Amino acid sequence: MQARLVSAALVGLTAEPVEVEVQLGRGLPGWTIVGLAEASVKEAKERVRAALHAIGFELPPRPIVVNLAPADRRKEGAHFDLPIALGVMAAAGALPASDRLQEVLAFGELALDARIRPVRGALALGMFAKEMGCAEVWAAPDDAAACAVIPRVKARACPTLLALVRHLRGEEELQWAAPRPLHEARAVADLADVHGQEHARRALEIAAAGGHHLLFIGPPGAGKTMLAQRLPGILPPLAEDERLEVARIHSVAGIARSPLDANPPFRAPHHTASDAAIVGGGNTPRPGEVSLAHRGVLFLDELPEFRPRVLETLREPLESGEVRIARAKVSVRFPARFQLVAAANPCPCGHWGDPRKPCRCAPAAVRRYQQRLSGPLLDRVDLRVFVPAVERESLLAMQRGEPSAQVRRRVEAARNRQRMRQGKLNAELTPQELARVARPDAEGERLLRAAMERLALSARAYHRVLRVARTIADLEGEERVHARHLAEALGYREDAWAR
Repeated sequence: MQARLVSAALVGLTAEPVEVEVQLGRGLPGWTIVGLAEASVKEAKERVRAALHAIGFELPPRPIVVNLAPADRRKEGAHFDLPIALGVMAAAGALPASDRLQEVLAFGELALDARIRPVRGALALGMFAKEMGCAEVWAAPDDAAACAVIPRVKARACPTLLALVRHLRGEEELQWAAPRPLHEARAVADLADVHGQEHARRALEIAAAGGHHLLFIGPPGAGKTMLAQRLPGILPPLAEDERLEVARIHSVAGIARSPLDANPPFRAPHHTASDAAIVGGGNTPRPGEVSLAHRGVLFLDELPEFRPRVLETLREPLESGEVRIARAKVSVRFPARFQLVAAANPCPCGHWGDPRKPCRCAPAAVRRYQQRLSGPLLDRVDLRVFVPAVERESLLAMQRGEPSAQVRRRVEAARNRQRMRQGKLNAELTPQELARVARPDAEGERLLRAAMERLALSARAYHRVLRVARTIADLEGEERVHARHLAEALGYREDAWAR
């Protein structure tokens, strides 16, 4: 007696088809799972056994063989629990119309009391169901609600294995899942809370408008972290396809994020994070912080404290907007189109160049500290801003600055100009596209030539200056890049360490 069900194995952000075959043979009782199953899948037989016992179904005293085909593809994850349990019951004749099981995608982890738990990668599995033309998706309530956001996917919320069995027997009907937030949206910090720091606020607005990377350098307590935390609040909300894309990445990483959450993600890993945690990796590759920050902000506080190897791994995603991870048996690609915002002290004690507090560091220690950031990495940062200590008068006045909502309206207007003109943000423009949309006027060309000689700009830095100048012009509603736009953009390329 046999039963077959449709399932899938997660590979990166996608899912590949897997057929779950269950056979009840003849001979001594036993249970075998074959098909290159990892430990989490092999342990499914104990969870399934307990869950079936909890709903009153006793395993027949016969050998059970579960085959996960194709046999040469690694299978990992607890989402195979539910199809295995249904396959065992169907093979034993305990479920009617077993052919229906081949038209749906069922996934979920089984608790010992037969509850169905959410699993990692639910959205990727839901997208797989859509691509395969499955009639329905059966999953835990939270996973079903997430899958219901996907267009043309019908998902049923299955709280327990017993409820699903009763549904198949026609004793009760499981309800269709409706899209709903899986958790309350986090509050976004307001830029109005920042006192003073007009120069840094202006740089933050430019970075948001063009999607540029930004580095704040300044003494402790100047407000670098506070400014970075307010960048998501001035970014436009995510579009529908972007929300689904971001939620899918988080789902594969095992992090709960509702596909209805329109807030751009904000990730702030600690400086002790490994390179695999930042860019992704593992025997079964999973997304890292750069991918979890996709369409949002990656904030690296105390940037020089990160290990050099970790910082150098950022160079590829900063340039290409994606991460490619190759292993012996699999190669995956994770999107990583994020905005980098970093903060650094100017020296180990933090007060080098501060007129209020003398620096206690030796000159050699200051040089070593600043040299932890390589030239190629800094070359990929469009705006470098020195953030001085807050003026005493600004702090005591307790006057709120311009709120995020007003700044966001200017950012959205500038981004709309960019998308109407070139279909992408200025930070993503190629050199050929820059030559077409960011050619400066005659005075601007003279200024740029002089700056290239004085600052020894590389080709990459030259193009980044043009991109920033194009964004400044967009904020002003200008069609042409003028000398004043270039002058401001060049000011953000100067060595902020030297203040």
